[in-house]
Amino acid sequence: MILRQLFLEHVGQTSENPLMIEIERAEGIYMYSPDGKRYTDLISGVTVSNVGHGNKYVTDAVCRQVNNYMHLMVYGEVVESPQVRYAQKLASVLPDPLESVYFVNSGSEAVEGALKLAKRYTGRTELVAFKNAYHGSTHGALSIMGGEEFRNAFRPLIPGVRHINFNAAEELKYITSKTAAVIVEPVQGEGGVRPADPHYLKALRERCTETGALLIFDEIQTAFGRTGELFATIKYGVTPDILVLAKALGGGMPLGAFISSQVIMESLKTNPMLGHITTFGGHPVCCTAGLAAFEYLMDSEITAEADRKGKMFEDILTGHPLIQEIRRTGLLLAVEIGDEGLNQRIIRDFVKEGLVPDTFLFCESAFRIAPPLIITDEQIKETCGTIIASMNKFI
Repeated sequence: MILRQLFLEHVGQTSENPLMIEIERAEGIYMYSPDGKRYTDLISGVTVSNVGHGNKYVTDAVCRQVNNYMHLMVYGEVVESPQVRYAQKLASVLPDPLESVYFVNSGSEAVEGALKLAKRYTGRTELVAFKNAYHGSTHGALSIMGGEEFRNAFRPLIPGVRHINFNAAEELKYITSKTAAVIVEPVQGEGGVRPADPHYLKALRERCTETGALLIFDEIQTAFGRTGELFATIKYGVTPDILVLAKALGGGMPLGAFISSQVIMESLKTNPMLGHITTFGGHPVCCTAGLAAFEYLMDSEITAEADRKGKMFEDILTGHPLIQEIRRTGLLLAVEIGDEGLNQRIIRDFVKEGLVPDTFLFCESAFRIAPPLIITDEQIKETCGTIIASMNKFI
């Protein structure tokens, strides 16, 4: 209780109602409080812990790297094996020409870097983004966020941003020869798990190519097996000019990246030099953790199993009288309750019953299911049983 009070007094808060769960250790899909209560992680730290908490392959690699060295120099000046090896591994599995990786600290910074890169390469200033999209909370990322309520309190924001409707082919006309970049989530995460229509995404790619605008994919939530493929760009068969990654990229450590072709990326090197710079981006310990998690993901079957496991959740929960709809891609689900107040009460009861849930920024009438990809069939059945028993209290 003392630690919780100190948390409220000294740690900057983001809302009036934090979950207030104190966690002492975490393993697999579970987190444990100091008194031994077990919580099932329904959201993987918001799609960060795809390979599970305390994955020994990752923690052993981190310990080895810590014993070698930690921070050496600002990013891009010293050749550090973890950065180089991870960048090469990512480039080896991504479609051409996504070959040049710029590591940063977070998803927001990756978005900022991608926007700067697009402006620098094209010489244009206009940006097109989508309503109900989330790309981070720093000033540039906030400017392209698709929620007016979040933007209004921080105006003026960066100019030249147009927001269009997701999956609306008739609005692609707003992408013009003045557009530097279009940034899109292949699956809108905070919008409540809204996948792109495959035909729409292809039409978007064609429109960007036609106008000379760069296409940026924000795969911060969807990458690293979450959709049933390593990357949504592979799942959809549509290749962006710039790919933005974070969350699971670091295997539990803070890490982001924007990835493009050598030709595009080189535009940050001159006029001016240091077009983007970061002190801690690509930290060797973070890159080591990310590489280890990625290797574990590649060597296991968990990506191939993600869609089946997601469908298992969907099949068990479908038909409950409080559930209006389940939207899903792979092992990322939005369970639509249809009533924001009721959804919040259900989420609070989940916590009491040992589940760690979350809602969505732009869809507060639904709760998120995105557990670590290592979750087993028996754990899915047990988790669904707890979800159903909790929701039954509100019928």
